[in-house]
Amino acid sequence: MLIVETIARIRREHFIKGKTIKEIARDLKVSRNTVRKVLRSGETSFEYERQVQPRPKLGRWAVELDGLLAANAAKSAREQLTLIRVFEELRGRGYDGGYDAVRRYARRWSKERGQSTAAAYVPLSFAPGEAYQFDWSPEVVLLSGTTVMVKAAHVRLCHSRMLFVRAYPRETQEMVFDAHDRAFALFKGTCTRGIYDNMKTAVETIFVGKGRLYNRRFLQMCSHYLVDPVACTPASGWEKGQVENQVALVRERFFTPRLRFKNLDELNAWLLDKCIAYAKAHRHPELVDQTIWEVFEAERPKLVPYAGRFDGFHAVTASVSKTCLVRFDNNKYSVAASAVGRPVEVQAYADRIVIRQDGRIVAEHSRSFGRGDNFTCSLQHLVHLIEVEVTEQG
Repeated sequence: MLIVETIARIRREHFIKGKTIKEIARDLKVSRNTVRKVLRSGETSFEYERQVQPRPKLGRWAVELDGLLAANAAKSAREQLTLIRVFEELRGRGYDGGYDAVRRYARRWSKERGQSTAAAYVPLSFAPGEAYQFDWSPEVVLLSGTTVMVKAAHVRLCHSRMLFVRAYPRETQEMVFDAHDRAFALFKGTCTRGIYDNMKTAVETIFVGKGRLYNRRFLQMCSHYLVDPVACTPASGWEKGQVENQVALVRERFFTPRLRFKNLDELNAWLLDKCIAYAKAHRHPELVDQTIWEVFEAERPKLVPYAGRFDGFHAVTASVSKTCLVRFDNNKYSVAASAVGRPVEVQAYADRIVIRQDGRIVAEHSRSFGRGDNFTCSLQHLVHLIEVEVTEQG
């Protein structure tokens, strides 16, 4: 089965670099049919849909072995275990297969993750459409008269210095997805490379040098937008210095004095207007005869075309109570009566909750971020809840 890193690379090699199917198949050592399948489907991941999946003995231990290999690779060279020691650790956890299967798996794992110690760097000057930088910052605002700490997502095009800022209740993965989509929709495109710090919503394991084990869903997002993610060296903020400077600038010019709005939607509409106004009013730091907006307009044709919205949700499994309620993130949401008694999948977006069972939507609500055990119910579900209550009392 193709891993998401390989799918992402196939898409970038074809859509960004213009390579033919034959060239991609030769360079990545995959079949031409595989390359065609990736390019024609537009998917960022593939899953087997067999109800009974035949696997070797190592199959059900793959996740466990991945964790052992990743933890071992993160250690210093002096502290790293030999592969036979890793094998013995896996045997101690119940694996009853042979060493050769573990050795072959570990060799393939190492090659796919590209654990390279070669020197790498992030350039300080950028060509049009080459890179953007992303970061978060905590900000304090007044919403409906209440002091609230919000998390501001910052995106900055490295060539034109065009900025995008949007406030969210938290820094969770679905917020990361939403911020990227709204920024790319504004820019009408994205860059070939995205520069990040080692935020937990993107990076799961940090290897030596620039090697990273990225989160699967984050890689799917990057593949969708044809972005090659690059993570900074820990404690090396200068590698994304532009967005670090943007954080300070936005805090001074946008969030001071303390902003007062009715809700986040009004705040974000105001922030978007401020970003555009700032870009149109201020000179580019290098191309001083042009404004940031003018350089941005010239950069737009060089951007990777906007691919449309990525289905950016964070999914968890939940149970349904007898009163047709699902608890998620300290809040309760109603579902259809037919969902009672079986687990559901809660898909959390930045602004809404979609609840599915066997692929069918059984509820959809605006998302609540309260911490007081809030209750969200649709009229249709409420009628059924009343019927259930009457039945139980009767």
